[in-house]
Amino acid sequence: MRLAASFVASAEELSSCPRWERTEVALAGRSNVGKSSLLNAIAANGRLARTSRTPGRTRALNFFALGQCLALVDLPGFGYAKMARDRAQALSRLLSDYLEGRANLAALLLLVDLRRGPERDEAELVRLARRRGLRLMIAATKADKLSSNEQRRALEGFTVLSAEVMPCSARTGSGIQELRRWILGFGGPGISQAI
Repeated sequence: MRLAASFVASAEELSSCPRWERTEVALAGRSNVGKSSLLNAIAANGRLARTSRTPGRTRALNFFALGQCLALVDLPGFGYAKMARDRAQALSRLLSDYLEGRANLAALLLLVDLRRGPERDEAELVRLARRRGLRLMIAATKADKLSSNEQRRALEGFTVLSAEVMPCSARTGSGIQELRRWILGFGGPGISQAI
C-alpha cells in the first residue's frame, strides 16, 4: 500500500504552522532514531522526507498532507545533534509549544531505538502526551539490528512507558503495515483517497 502523502510546509514557530482542519499525527524521537526513514517507509515513498547520514537535520516542524483530512508532522529530533546551545533551546521550545499547544494534534508516534530503550526524555514525552489526552504509540525502531531473543529482552525495558510498542524496521519493513494502519485510523472517511 502506498499513501498519497506530500510535503506541505516547514514551520520554525507555532504561528507559522498550516491553518487547516486536518488531524495531525506527530513523529517524535531522538536525532539518530531514524524518523525520516520511518516516515518514508510508512508512506512507501523513499523521497518524501529528506534523510541524512548526519543526525539532527530536522530543524523545524515538517508537515506532510495525507489524503484529504490527515497530516503527518516530522518533529525536530532531540538529544544527539551538534548545534549551538541557543539553537538547541529554540528547537526544544518549538517542540514543547507544538506538543502542548497545537489544537490539530491528535496522536504521537514516539520513536525509540530498540537497542537503546527509553530514557528520561522519552518518558517525559509520554507524560506530556497523556496530560494532553493524545493517543500514543511507541515505534521501537531498528528492530532488524537484533535477533528475536534480543528483541524480546529489549522490549522488557519499554514496560516503564505503559504504552503500546511496535517493533519495526524501515529497512526490512517489519511493523510498518501496523504503524500505517494505526495512523490511518485517525483519518476519518476522506483517508480512503490516500490509499
